[in-house]
Amino acid sequence: MPNKKPLSKSKFLALIKTEANKRYPDKHPFNTLLYDGKLNKSQIHGWISNWFYYQTIIPLKDGAVLSNCALSDVRRIWISRILEYDGYSETEGALEGWLKFAESTGLSRKDVLNFTYIPGVKIAADSLLTYVKNHSWLEGISTSLSQIFLPAAIDKRINALSTYYGDFVDPRGLDYFLALTAQARKDSQIALNIIMKYSDSYEMQLQALDSILFTEDVLWSMLDSIYSVYVVDK
Repeated sequence: MPNKKPLSKSKFLALIKTEANKRYPDKHPFNTLLYDGKLNKSQIHGWISNWFYYQTIIPLKDGAVLSNCALSDVRRIWISRILEYDGYSETEGALEGWLKFAESTGLSRKDVLNFTYIPGVKIAADSLLTYVKNHSWLEGISTSLSQIFLPAAIDKRINALSTYYGDFVDPRGLDYFLALTAQARKDSQIALNIIMKYSDSYEMQLQALDSILFTEDVLWSMLDSIYSVYVVDK
């Protein structure tokens, strides 16, 4: 039986958006509570502290992509993502931005850096790094494409944090999310361009889609753990 022809770029993009949108974690019950203003300070702090672990995994994941990729033109593009998270100095980058956001809610930097993460959060985040290490560089890049939906989710997050949680969230801490919105649009387009260029078979297109969905399952699983500890068990 002959191999199925690859989808056109427009149909491939439509498939990604349709299937990935179904499982994007902004629909998770924890995020629903966040958006509706139904979480308390302790629950918000639990989410912030645990989610920092996932943030630390992202530059490691991008480093794994680089180590698996033999194409210098792709590596030149992708290496910038590590610096986006780690920064060019200790006072820059997305990791520093998340810590400043944490401080704006009343947490100390020490609280977050020394936090004991929920095992389920750690296991899920670590599984994403392992996945990228053990799959092709193109599948690794594909794991970042859930960022397509991030700007809309950030808008909801900013609105909720400023509307419902202003009694303990300093509005200046939301600058992190404002910067992240533009960065997510840029990064997702870069990833999409690479995936569209190099996914030149139907099988590779499906692998790319599977990688996106795997990432969303990881994020959903992390939220399951956070929801269980800070909502269900309270």
